[in-house]
Amino acid sequence: MSKKYAIGSVNHYRGMHAFLENLVRAPLAWISPREKGSDRSNLSSSYLPVSSIWALRELNLKVDDGEVLGIIGPNGAGKSVLLKILARVTKPTEGFIEIHGRVGSMLEVGTGFHPELTGRENIFVNGAILGMTRSQIRRKFDEIVTFSGVEKFLETPVKHYSSGMRMRLAFSVAVQLEPEILLIDEVLSVGDEAFRDKSQRKLVELSREGRTILFVSHDMETLERLCDRAIVLDRGRIVKDSRPEKAIELYRSIKNMEV
Repeated sequence: MSKKYAIGSVNHYRGMHAFLENLVRAPLAWISPREKGSDRSNLSSSYLPVSSIWALRELNLKVDDGEVLGIIGPNGAGKSVLLKILARVTKPTEGFIEIHGRVGSMLEVGTGFHPELTGRENIFVNGAILGMTRSQIRRKFDEIVTFSGVEKFLETPVKHYSSGMRMRLAFSVAVQLEPEILLIDEVLSVGDEAFRDKSQRKLVELSREGRTILFVSHDMETLERLCDRAIVLDRGRIVKDSRPEKAIELYRSIKNMEV
């Protein structure tokens, strides 16, 4: 599996201005052929050439049921891109993925929350996105609220929540609505220490119940404690797939080379 992104942009000095100016001067340029010997250079001259970058390249990865996989690597290695593909936020450019089970994800703080909706409303919306019925969500509702600790603010739009409050509620929704596969991207770094500890204990509990967890983190101590296995990504490729302690050793050596 591979993922490529285009890089490059419109010239910000004259981009839109030049486009509109050329469009007024030659309104039929886009729909009629040019006269012999002419070209469209003055319509496109305000744009910079677009190149591309491979965020992920030729990944071949299998995660077993009930496995807790740590994903580590330097910034820009492709960790978040991998989780976004697995969460179906974006598609691979080449190759394919197969997912067997309901996926819950926390890719950013408050991912999936509508800022204008209250905490209560967002719980039901996220449950519906996971494919749960309203009665199933109701059965889990009290557990979600209790775990999050935001009871007093349930009727408040989440746009007024702090980042820590959004993280608490989002994590609580993700873990309490019983996904078979849980994707977590560096979100437990937000919030107070007591909640982080509680969240880590919950992840251990979920792994013992046979849930599959993919966990991106720069906290090596937490990753080594929680994960059965870890991969190291560097420049979009897997350079290590091993026990967490061995993967962490390689990751630290890569970081040292970059300093």
